[in-house]
Amino acid sequence: MDIFCSIAIISLAALVHASFQLSVSVLTLLSGHTIGFKRSQVKLIRLTTSFVIGAGIMTILLLMSLSFLLHYYFSQEIPQIIWSSACGLLFGVALSIWLFYYHREKGTILWVPRSIAHYLTERTKKTKLSGEAFGLGLSSVIGEILFIIAPLFISALVIVQLSSFWQLIGISIYTFISMLSLLIVWVLIGSGHSLGRIQKWRESNKYFLQFAAGAGLIVLGFFVYVIEILGSGIGIK
Repeated sequence: MDIFCSIAIISLAALVHASFQLSVSVLTLLSGHTIGFKRSQVKLIRLTTSFVIGAGIMTILLLMSLSFLLHYYFSQEIPQIIWSSACGLLFGVALSIWLFYYHREKGTILWVPRSIAHYLTERTKKTKLSGEAFGLGLSSVIGEILFIIAPLFISALVIVQLSSFWQLIGISIYTFISMLSLLIVWVLIGSGHSLGRIQKWRESNKYFLQFAAGAGLIVLGFFVYVIEILGSGIGIK
């Protein structure tokens, strides 16, 4: 697989990751509680910044951990059975996103285990320090692991085949693109935009984001299957 295809796969996987909404939901909850308790704008920016940094670091850690494990077990070449399993994971997660990601009711309630949802909701109410907001950012990424594991895994498979320099580039690209939606909301909140308007936009576009995430994983799965499975069989890999 050449560099262009590798970066394209990583970028598309990161875009799908960016469409997931748990971290954004927790960030808006944290901001709402901070504003509701009449804390200063400086405090709001400090807490939300710590949250975003925590989410970004957890994304990097997950991607690097998967890449390390894949490199450790398959240091020579990734077997085709692993690529096939990765494609199956992409298709399976895409289907689950279309069927289950949002609850069929008004609002933007996500399908995550209730224990995790309850924990994150309660922590947003009690978060007062930057360190707590940082930990909340870490937890918000872990809370959506059932969905983000697919784009993370396929990106890790691609990254381990690159040279050291391009591995760093790939990890950087994935992290930045996957954080885009969170960064945009963070900038809007920090610049004083209404949380109500942000939430209204999210609710109005939730089914588009749901469809786009599933479709992105389907396209990604077919692309990887053609390049890595079919391509290797006819010598175009």
